[in-house]
Amino acid sequence: MVNEYFKNRKTIRKYSSRPVDGELLRQLIEAAAEAPTTGGMQLYSVVVTRDEEKKRQLAPHHFFQKMVSEAPVVLTFCADFNRMDCWCEASDAVPCYGNFQSFLSAMLDVTVFAQQFNTAAEMAGLGCCYIGTTTYNAPQIAEVLELPTMVLPVVTLTVGYPADPDAEPKAERLPVEAIMHDETYHDYDLERIRAVYASKEALEVNKGYVAENGKQTLAQVFTDVRYPKANNEAFSKVFVDFMQEQGFKIPF
Repeated sequence: MVNEYFKNRKTIRKYSSRPVDGELLRQLIEAAAEAPTTGGMQLYSVVVTRDEEKKRQLAPHHFFQKMVSEAPVVLTFCADFNRMDCWCEASDAVPCYGNFQSFLSAMLDVTVFAQQFNTAAEMAGLGCCYIGTTTYNAPQIAEVLELPTMVLPVVTLTVGYPADPDAEPKAERLPVEAIMHDETYHDYDLERIRAVYASKEALEVNKGYVAENGKQTLAQVFTDVRYPKANNEAFSKVFVDFMQEQGFKIPF
């Protein structure tokens, strides 16, 4: 049963007009908070956006992806040391978390929390879509959501009831042999790397991406079009600069 759920799950990008009950949402967030966390600190928060105007304000910072404005609920999951710091200050303890290791702990916590929510929501009949642009425009998203220092937006999920789940494509995945290593890491020679990506490259949709972008290989679509070096470096600088503005000092 568990295997069937994971084999059949889909990312949902189009939603029906059916509202998401507030009590159900609270229960799902409560369930997600049972996820593993660093030292029991729960270094995360989630901002729930239902208001249409707020969604309109967030939309440009997610490059106007339709899911952000059309989903009934938009959730912004944040790495949050602010709450921990406030507790320390209220309890005669000196906060000491404005460093890279603490940042990593909060990033791990919020990622696990978000994914547990995603799974719980799908099992409850909802559909979700990860929006991968949250860290690209973190300063602007933080401004819209009024995030204090020591809080960083990391992951956005759009949530709602699927409009037509049968119309949503099944996500492609590499074979398990591509990602599983017995005992030690086994590096990829030319023959193996071609073998594990062969099924991905053979999909008609991916052949279409290669053709429409005027490239010779699918890998070139990733390196030259989707995630080019210039964009990666520019967004890296934006996020690292914002991390430091929010109180996570690098170097320390």
